[in-house]
Amino acid sequence: MSLQTILVCLTTQDHAETLMKLAVPLARKLNAHLVGLHTLEALNVYPSIAMHIPAPVFDTFNKSQAREAEAIRGIFDKYTKNEDFPNEWRLLQAESTSATDRMVESSRVADLVIMSDEDKETERYDQRNARMDVIRDSGRPVIVVPLGYEGPTVGENILLGWSDTREAARAAHDLLTLADEGARVCVLHVGRSQKDELAESDTIELANMFARHGLKVSLEHRDGMAKDVAEMIKKSAFEKGSDLIVVGAFGHSKAYDVVVGTATYALLSDAKLPVMFSK
Repeated sequence: MSLQTILVCLTTQDHAETLMKLAVPLARKLNAHLVGLHTLEALNVYPSIAMHIPAPVFDTFNKSQAREAEAIRGIFDKYTKNEDFPNEWRLLQAESTSATDRMVESSRVADLVIMSDEDKETERYDQRNARMDVIRDSGRPVIVVPLGYEGPTVGENILLGWSDTREAARAAHDLLTLADEGARVCVLHVGRSQKDELAESDTIELANMFARHGLKVSLEHRDGMAKDVAEMIKKSAFEKGSDLIVVGAFGHSKAYDVVVGTATYALLSDAKLPVMFSK
């Protein structure tokens, strides 16, 4: 079953075009319903602080929010006005200290979510960490697009970072929903060498499953430790000319992620290609 609803989270005007350049060709190819989401920031007043905020401050704040939202909608309309696939603009009030809640709620009723990489220079404070929260809490696959990315439409040449985990299995099956017919898929496993790594793992069966779907599958194993996984994935994807990296996300507890660090964080912070994270 192919994707039918794609949600693109348009957090800032600076990166809206980058996201639309990836989202629109994908929606066109799949004839999917494309939803453009922007959240309005809430002006929070803390009861413990005794101060009066004049009405003109609220008015100026709201007008600024409206101008930004209209500019982003203009970009959304520019890329969708001549398209045949169904699309809609969605503007929601954050209603809390974080815009993440609105993004997570909207993501749960989409087949796929598209977001930009983090940009602390232009994004609002209430949008910080939105990617991690949506990946963790929405239950949907999330494609994170590098800032300024202008690569090809995703789905023709995919690299899957594979490990024997629930999250990787979810990623492998999410991959099927956006892979082109006859797409090339490289299944990459990074770990310590064994005498017959592929024969004694589930990798062969995974390749057979992909092949039954008509995909052209290759298998690759690279020696490395846990700390090397992200770099190995990025290097292999570059060498193969991949248009998308697909990985399982946050396979450990939050405490482990913070103390030890994972491939998820490394790929979120420094990937040159779009990465689809599945949790």
